Amino acid sequence: MPRPYSPVRSEAERDDDHRRATELKLQLRDRVSAVATTFIDDSGASRVKTVPLTGLDRAARSGLGFSPVIDAFDSLGGINPASPLDKPDGDLRMVPDLDSLAVLSSPAGWAWAPGDRFWQDGSVYPGCQRSFARAQVAAGLRQGISAQMAFEMEWMVGLDEDDFQPAMRGTGYGTSRLLAAAGYARDVLYALGEAGVEVLQLHPEYGPGQFEVSVAAQDPVSAADTNVLVKLVIAAVTAEHGWRAAFGPAVLTGNVGNGGHLHASFWADGQNLLAGGPGRHGLTERGESAAASLLDSLPALLAVGAPSPASYLRLQPSVWAGAFQVWGCENREAALRFIEASPGDPGTANLELKNFDNSANPYLVVGSVLAVALAGLDRKASLPAEVSGDPASPGNPAAGQAPRLPGSLAETVAALEADEDLGAALGPELLAGYAAARRAEIELAAGKSDEEIIAMSRWVL
Repeated sequence: MPRPYSPVRSEAERDDDHRRATELKLQLRDRVSAVATTFIDDSGASRVKTVPLTGLDRAARSGLGFSPVIDAFDSLGGINPASPLDKPDGDLRMVPDLDSLAVLSSPAGWAWAPGDRFWQDGSVYPGCQRSFARAQVAAGLRQGISAQMAFEMEWMVGLDEDDFQPAMRGTGYGTSRLLAAAGYARDVLYALGEAGVEVLQLHPEYGPGQFEVSVAAQDPVSAADTNVLVKLVIAAVTAEHGWRAAFGPAVLTGNVGNGGHLHASFWADGQNLLAGGPGRHGLTERGESAAASLLDSLPALLAVGAPSPASYLRLQPSVWAGAFQVWGCENREAALRFIEASPGDPGTANLELKNFDNSANPYLVVGSVLAVALAGLDRKASLPAEVSGDPASPGNPAAGQAPRLPGSLAETVAALEADEDLGAALGPELLAGYAAARRAEIELAAGKSDEEIIAMSRWVL
């Protein structure tokens, strides 16, 4: 489990982290030479500091220096001058969470840990995205609510070139592609397992050279940690094969993109609020109210879960991306897909948010989804009529009636800033920095062709 949320890191916590890191140095010395600690910035990119294993105890106690300006970076690596964080002053300490440390086989000799950022006095940095997620988990526990979440990861494997050429042939979902990449798929599974990731399945996806991996559900912060770790491991294994992993929401024009779907369930007193109730498909009153709140807030949540201009090239009707603000039981065209519990196993009921992608900061995603669900649990809100089939199909009763979700990042950012629940959860500092980062991406994409927009986020890790 990740470290519990506290607004200030105490001296006792520093001492405990130092002690545990000293123990880890002894346990890992035959397998690990260096440790990478990462956070995900407001552009959605992973930022890293590394130490030799011998320095882990010092890093665990005192943290690693990082300027707040990093969250003013855009996806191309420039600094956004309009960001409130574009200034040279101040320093943060990024502290590796040793409870979430993973030993890697790819790249060999390394361990990885997610980092939380603090001011030098030990108080939580309000712009720390992982601390935001931890705070939402703590808020849920105060209400007697916990959550289980998991990301699906889609990526395309290309030759090591700036443009995209698939590294292997074979049809989507087809054994032909798996056989063409059998060694690669085996190595991905092995490396994920060695890193402690519980893989449920891996398969070829619809797009060229595309694969998807599904992992087991965890608490929200661990789910976000796993998302970061899975991308890191896949990128490393792909490079070892001489290829390149494209995680961007759109990789080629006129083709399907990569999703980063989130699955979520909400629990009280050991019971899944999405199962065993009197409502449609077994929804409880509180579970339906949480789902209705998520559906209603989808335009704002898209600014978090689909945060790049290329995201809106992916969010098109009739490609299972969730372009309409509708829900449906097992409907893969619905933005909010309800997955019924398996017979005799109410724990499997969950909600899938299909329109999220891999350009998102996963900590902001899980924290925002949990914040919206918590705010809606007791509002006694009802879901509208569910939609079956493709709302864009002319023969569908919902055709022309289903509301289309915003088609641009600018619209979703405006919705985010107007959403009271999300604004209260994020806080003014995190919201202001994040909104500025989104507007920087909008400005970078202005006047560019679809291909140029895709190239901005195709290879971002």
